[in-house]
Amino acid sequence: MVDRPDYRTWRDVPPMPVCWYPSALGNPTGGWRTYRPVIHMDKCIHCAQCWQGCPDAAIHWVDDSPEVDYEQCKGCGICAHECPVDTIEMVLEVKE
Repeated sequence: MVDRPDYRTWRDVPPMPVCWYPSALGNPTGGWRTYRPVIHMDKCIHCAQCWQGCPDAAIHWVDDSPEVDYEQCKGCGICAHECPVDTIEMVLEVKE
């Protein structure tokens, strides 16, 4: 088991290096996603581990809750892996 810090909310996370221009901003990758993350807000503890782990800045905070930008999300699953309470489920993408 991985030893994780006990952050109560994203505001408790210490300052860290951040990439302000993620690679996906100029090249949306949502079109080739196979699985997409679904955040179950009833289980979310607002720890921001998903936001920190997302390599393409596809997770944003809206009203103190994480929200996925599916235009930028490539479906890598890092957010689901980093979530300490298994709030994020990776579900098969259904194309219309």
